Amino acid sequence: MISIIEIIKAFFLGITVAISAALIPGPMMFATIGISLKKGCRAGESVFIGHALVELTIFLLILVGVSSSISETMMLYLTIIGGLMMVLLGVMLIKSAKEVSTMDILASESRLNLSFNPIYAGILTSALNPYFVIWWLAAGTAIILHEYMISIFAVVAFIVGHWIADLGFIVAVSSSSSKGKELISQSTYKNMLYFCGGLLMIFGLWFLINYNNFSAMV
Repeated sequence: MISIIEIIKAFFLGITVAISAALIPGPMMFATIGISLKKGCRAGESVFIGHALVELTIFLLILVGVSSSISETMMLYLTIIGGLMMVLLGVMLIKSAKEVSTMDILASESRLNLSFNPIYAGILTSALNPYFVIWWLAAGTAIILHEYMISIFAVVAFIVGHWIADLGFIVAVSSSSSKGKELISQSTYKNMLYFCGGLLMIFGLWFLINYNNFSAMV
């Protein structure tokens, strides 16, 4: 029977991955800001729905298309690649924290003119973002399959944690943008980058250290 510790670990891994990715300004963040300035704070929820639909499709493709034919060798490679990707993202987050001079995301709002459906914005800025796709094809696949080998409940816990963090961050950006206020202070933003970067590196190293155990689960 699956341990409650595994469920909790999967849940917090989902939160960590989501926040770590969200903290790096990208197409979806700026789309959320632009649309929220026009449509109000509720636009963020719609952007999240579009984003979640893309991720749900990827999750199902990973589980249905890959898990049925996964081999021990393939799981071994995926685990190593996934661990390296997580460590790399963690290093990038910490490097970004050192370079932060301001957290005035709204300074970019003058360059945005987005008036289309927020759900479409969430879909397009996710599906057409190469970094997003590459992440899920590498590290994301390793994580999902690892949790799947433990239990489908671990997969659900990871996805729930991931979406809770995604929704919370997108709504925060949307609400802040619609009111024309700064999202978070510079020091808070830097601390979040350091924390998530360090935590993601720990998860990545843990994957690398235990890669033999994960591959043996197939």
